[in-house]
Amino acid sequence: MHKYNPKDIEKKWQKFWEDQGTFEVKEDSTKPKFYGLVEFPYPSGAGLHVGHPRSYTAMDIISRKKRMEGYNVLFPMGFDAFGLPTENFAIKTGRPPKEVTAENIATFTRQLKMLGFSFDWSRAVDTTDPKYYKWTQWIFLQLFKHGLAYKKAMPINWCPSCKIGLANEEVVDGKCERCGTPVERRDKEQWMLAITKYADKLLEGLNEVNYIERAKIQQQNWIGRSEGVNFKHRVKDLGVEFEVYDSIPQTFLAQTFIIIAPEHPLVGQLIKGTAYEGPVAKFVEEIKNKKLKGKFNIETDMEGIFTGRYSENYLGTGRDLPIWVASFALVEYGTGIVGCSAHDERDWAFAKKYNLPLKPVLFPKDKDLAERVRNLEIFYRAPDGILEEPKEFRGLTWEAARQPVIDYVVKNGWGEKRVNYKLRDWVFSRQRYWGEPIPLVNCPKCGWVPLAEEDLPLTLPEVEHYEPTDTGESPLAAIEDWVKTTCPNCGSNARRETDTMPNWAGSSWYFLRYCDPTNDQELCSMDKLKYWMPIDWYNGGMEHTVLHLLYSRFWNQFLFDIGVVPAREPYKKRTSHGMILAKGGEKMSKSKGNVVNPDEMVKQYGTDALRTYIMFMGPFDQAVEWDTNGLIGVRRFLDRVYTLKDKVEEIGSDTFVTVLHQAIKKVTEDIDEMHFNTAVAKLMELTNELVKADKIGKNNWSIFLKLLSPFAPHLAEELWSEIGNKKTIAYEPWPVYDPELARDKEITLAVQINGKLRETLLVSPEIGEAEAKRLALQSEKVQKWLDGKEPKKVIYVKGKLISIVI
Repeated sequence: MHKYNPKDIEKKWQKFWEDQGTFEVKEDSTKPKFYGLVEFPYPSGAGLHVGHPRSYTAMDIISRKKRMEGYNVLFPMGFDAFGLPTENFAIKTGRPPKEVTAENIATFTRQLKMLGFSFDWSRAVDTTDPKYYKWTQWIFLQLFKHGLAYKKAMPINWCPSCKIGLANEEVVDGKCERCGTPVERRDKEQWMLAITKYADKLLEGLNEVNYIERAKIQQQNWIGRSEGVNFKHRVKDLGVEFEVYDSIPQTFLAQTFIIIAPEHPLVGQLIKGTAYEGPVAKFVEEIKNKKLKGKFNIETDMEGIFTGRYSENYLGTGRDLPIWVASFALVEYGTGIVGCSAHDERDWAFAKKYNLPLKPVLFPKDKDLAERVRNLEIFYRAPDGILEEPKEFRGLTWEAARQPVIDYVVKNGWGEKRVNYKLRDWVFSRQRYWGEPIPLVNCPKCGWVPLAEEDLPLTLPEVEHYEPTDTGESPLAAIEDWVKTTCPNCGSNARRETDTMPNWAGSSWYFLRYCDPTNDQELCSMDKLKYWMPIDWYNGGMEHTVLHLLYSRFWNQFLFDIGVVPAREPYKKRTSHGMILAKGGEKMSKSKGNVVNPDEMVKQYGTDALRTYIMFMGPFDQAVEWDTNGLIGVRRFLDRVYTLKDKVEEIGSDTFVTVLHQAIKKVTEDIDEMHFNTAVAKLMELTNELVKADKIGKNNWSIFLKLLSPFAPHLAEELWSEIGNKKTIAYEPWPVYDPELARDKEITLAVQINGKLRETLLVSPEIGEAEAKRLALQSEKVQKWLDGKEPKKVIYVKGKLISIVI
């Protein structure tokens, strides 16, 4: 008997798949298509960790099953390779980022092939390849030409030591994560993309797709659409008019104070020349620094200071509302100024903290509870609460009063209807070298002018040094030969834009390029896009269900609007997986030294064991803890599978046929529902039955191998070939279960007496209640426990249990 040697088997079949182009795919109108997508990785110098294969293995299993079900499957892979870590490494070592990136991609490619994923490698993309980013630049130019890209002054994080602008995530405790120097704020003009113009379309699109609920809710919350009213106000003794946004205007007469965002320009006007100027200015600076240092939590932070000013005679009620600066008021939401009342939980807590007046106008029907609300003992807001003011709407519920109150406010000239969004326009430029150059020229006569499309790609210049400049500009700004150019419009001397695009750019459309990766005439052929798009199933990390999903949906919707792509929504279905945690439930990190290297695991236990274990660890959508002992257990399972080949004959035993067809049903359904752990458990159960059999018929063995193949493809291919098959198992028809054969011939009934198990009975699954009770009561074991007594009750739970009470 030969010993299972995964190393030789896996190398053999990986070479076979590559040599044969097994998973390369072309459009085929005779077959239904399936486009399965995983998030392409950032090829860091560290290589893959075991977190990557969890998503990839899952979609590989789904894709392999779909091929066997007759689908034409596109399952591609690529690399999201621009970014700061590579640039920093280049600066540190003096090596070109291009060279480092090529090395990292080679490492990742080797590891991904080692893991046996059925990617179509002929379609691989690399976001740093000029042939790819030519089209990233082309999309940017279309956004610019359609008025969706514009330049605007923005505050940025600036490290005076590194002399470079930092993204928010590169600031730790107010210091540069690279050198530890305290960070400053500087104003810098940045390119922006007007994603806010697509806010409603992005919300509407969520109704067309099958995303996990959490992802939908996160998208909706990030966009944050709310309809309300801008109320008109006037500062007492200053005569300055301002507007206050209210998203729940039906309780507008409950407003008793105003809060304003610390960054709002009106703050300076309110306090100028008053006794409040010094303390308020100090408070504002403290809050700004707190936000800069990442120590501010919008959900829990609640600090404020009085400006000394009031909103005059609020809506003719005779009340002057005090104006406070509050840490949690957002300058970018609504007008940056909010009217506060007893019926907003945050406002209520703020008022209680600073002893501000509150005036409830909404009450519960319960009189005792209503009295407690009136006495300011408890916070209250509910859709079925009864409105007391305005008197014109007294008796209406909070929900029913909304639209009539809005109309009433507008009619009286107290305010105007407004729709607001939390979504802000996308900051799209970086002062970096290692990114896509922005293909625009700044001409003194013509302003910003796009490069001609035939002049794309605008490639990054290859230079020896990538160090930042003293001015806060991109390192490209120092390359005068590259920066100086002529205007494409009028021919005058002009200068190139030296900012580059963010990492998000290349990942916002990569899924389209997979459909037609070598096209140098257009972004993608419309015929190919019509065949493959939209993506049928996209799986990725939960951390990417907000910005990546939002940005890529925005780009796709824009490209749809200008007639470049055939589907408005790029992804039909989106799922996410839980993280793989280190031993003890900690997040894996290099600094903690707890990262599990897949190379090492494959070397010790084999690829198929690693793949199968990662799927067996626990529910796919939940975080799971790595345990090498579990991997050892899965390897033993595959060892048992390998030894079964010696039992295979033309005609074998049928003792396991019921379990076999139950396994077909279970594994099929579990893969579709991403219940991979229970699918593997069923395959283990089936293997145990096969171990008991004297002989295994070739036909049944073939069915077993097909079920195993998505999880352990190398072992399945090897055993498939050993029974005389010349072609790969990858395109063999997926098994279909027979309901008759899957039905249990016998089931086990548990018999409990006073809640304790005293007997088990093997019976027909068709047994009736009367017969089940009769058999239970006649059992010798049961008779012993009854001891001649008559049972008080006999309860039958069909197919499972008989409960006897004595």
